[in-house]
Amino acid sequence: MFYGAVVWDPWLIVSQIVCLLCLYYLTLGLFMAVLVSARVPRMSLVYLFDFSTLVTSTVTGWCAIASFLLSSLAGAGYLFHLIERAKKCLDFSATLYIIHLFICIIYGGWPSSITWWVVNITGLALMSFLGRRLCIKRELQEIPIARLRSGNLRNSQVDEK
Repeated sequence: MFYGAVVWDPWLIVSQIVCLLCLYYLTLGLFMAVLVSARVPRMSLVYLFDFSTLVTSTVTGWCAIASFLLSSLAGAGYLFHLIERAKKCLDFSATLYIIHLFICIIYGGWPSSITWWVVNITGLALMSFLGRRLCIKRELQEIPIARLRSGNLRNSQVDEK
């Protein structure tokens, strides 16, 4: 979608990061709304940005963990459509999670929960690995040359007449 012939285009890279972040947080919010909002009286940004909500001792914590992991799987699909290059998947995934870390630090302080780190590192690994696999699968598809050749033959036959 955004991939072009220009090798270094900072506006393209920034727009891809912004699109990836928006889609990731939209998906995370939707999964949180479906999985977590049924268990809590009031939904807030705490469930997205505070490390203390990712706990394994409650069902709500497990629902929040599932939301983060499902969002990282959806993020792999976003990488497939937005980034389109296997070699860039790790870079964009890491950028997304580093920005998420900074937002979490601003919102709730340094994440001191080991569960938060495990969930986010697992999400980063899932997103980058699956996104890379999807992009590699696309990059390795055959280019249909037979169709191009038949079109060129028709054009050359018309030119000869």
